[in-house]
Amino acid sequence: MAVKIKDVTNYLESIAPRAYQESYDNSGLLVGDAQAEVTGILITLDCTEAVVQEAIDSGCNLVVAHHPIVFKGLKKFTGSNYVERTIMLAIRHDIALYAIHTNLDNVHTGVNRMIAGKIGLTGLRILAPRPDTLQKLVTFIPEADTEKVLAALHEAGAGQIGEYKNCSFRVDGTGTFQPTEAANPHIGQAHRQEYVRETRAEMIFPAHRRGDLLAALRKNHPYEEVAYYITPLVNENQEVGAGMIGELATPIEPLAFLQGLKSSMNLKMLRHTAILPKNIQKVAICGGAGSFLLQDAIRAGADVLVTADFKYHEFFDADGRIIIADIGHYESEVFTKELLQEVLMKKFHTFANIFSKTVTNPISYL
Repeated sequence: MAVKIKDVTNYLESIAPRAYQESYDNSGLLVGDAQAEVTGILITLDCTEAVVQEAIDSGCNLVVAHHPIVFKGLKKFTGSNYVERTIMLAIRHDIALYAIHTNLDNVHTGVNRMIAGKIGLTGLRILAPRPDTLQKLVTFIPEADTEKVLAALHEAGAGQIGEYKNCSFRVDGTGTFQPTEAANPHIGQAHRQEYVRETRAEMIFPAHRRGDLLAALRKNHPYEEVAYYITPLVNENQEVGAGMIGELATPIEPLAFLQGLKSSMNLKMLRHTAILPKNIQKVAICGGAGSFLLQDAIRAGADVLVTADFKYHEFFDADGRIIIADIGHYESEVFTKELLQEVLMKKFHTFANIFSKTVTNPISYL
């Protein structure tokens, strides 16, 4: 069966839902027909004219990039800048452009886990978990149908807590109701008060799966009118959020850590604050621009924050409490291409998943 562009994008969004992108972001399918058949995928960090041309030359009609080529609204297409020229070239040659940006940054299996693997960190956890991504479902199910309904809800995404799945809380009780003349009850008769042994089931689910969850509930619940309620939660989601923190197996002298970081991340240079006397063991990381996480890293007891795009005055905020290691935006995220290829190869084998050979780093070092 032919694979369509929407099959690829839906799969990527099952791993990094677009609901997890930041408000300023523009992830998703930016150019192209979602119903088109995929001939090949070119994987890149940035989408530029050269990357689109590489896709054309390679026979790939889908470019999967980390950074969106379009952040702001475009009012004209005259080729006056590289964004317009890139979009125009893609449209002329039927090349679809897809971006998977801060949603991939914010999932615990995403960009930061790749960096952590390069550095050799263990005991990984989200540095700044998001509090706005979970909801709770409570519903009432006849005892005989409880397992069937809960299985369908778990399949739809409910009850996953960290490495534990199919989680729920159940209480047995009695449900009461009286069908009217117009009702078509699964249990009971019109105008007669009914008393049914029911299970009250509660489970947490990702807020963006609400539609899937309610569809599964209505399809599998035997009642004509399903009783349920949904509550937004302020709980932090330990699997979604900015940055990551972990530990080295053995503490290491700061300068040796920085030299090892330069080697493992294939850096030409890095910028850092003053070397502190304490050995490095707890390491905070954030691919791309991560200065906003400095205080989170300090509160978490990190010895060093590895990220990019610190401004001059922001380096002062380390204030002798932590080492800031700014390794460069491109350099911190370039290995995202490996992550995307690994993810895509698990699912799609009937066409090529090609690493872009185009170096898109706009910064050169003398």
